[in-house]
Amino acid sequence: MQMLNIALPKGRLGDEAYAILASAGYACEGLEEDSRKLIFENDKLGIRYFWAKPADVGVYVERGAADVGIVGKDCLMEQSPDVYELMDLDIGNCKLAVAARKGFSDDGRSVLRVATKYVNCTRAYYESIGRDIDIIKLNGSIELAPVLGLSDVIVDIVQTGQTLKENGLEVIEDVEPISARLIANKANYEFKRERILKLIGALTMQKG
Repeated sequence: MQMLNIALPKGRLGDEAYAILASAGYACEGLEEDSRKLIFENDKLGIRYFWAKPADVGVYVERGAADVGIVGKDCLMEQSPDVYELMDLDIGNCKLAVAARKGFSDDGRSVLRVATKYVNCTRAYYESIGRDIDIIKLNGSIELAPVLGLSDVIVDIVQTGQTLKENGLEVIEDVEPISARLIANKANYEFKRERILKLIGALTMQKG
């Protein structure tokens, strides 16, 4: 049987995604074990899973190394990979938002300094509202930027808001709701359409 290659994001989202896949009949022995192994196969079902960094899932799918993958909508918005977005899995729910120190008020006159790792999403959002900004690209601990005076605001993923609160920040604008999506390589989708549609059907039933 020809393998269906599935890319999963490392971390909590990947664990949650695999739990749904397993419940839908796509379990793979050994995948949940604590090891450094990255590739897992179920020959009987004809599926091959592999773990990838969340930001790399879209690349693996776009380039055809994976037939399908599960990735956050934030990665799709930021990277714009040339893939099919097949369904919203309704997991990993959070939002992309603008946050600032409590009491901050944007006067709308001076250039707004925005710290983020979501450069493209941020630029698109502020262009849509006609606001001049200076983007400061950071790769982690984005909450530090306004606290230390590096930026006026940040654009980042917010789930519970606890990290913001602990650092004296609060959400001032919502940009986009985020959840995990099932994506597919465009060429491979045509070759493996029947198997991918079967997967979509099983996941749809699992969502209830």
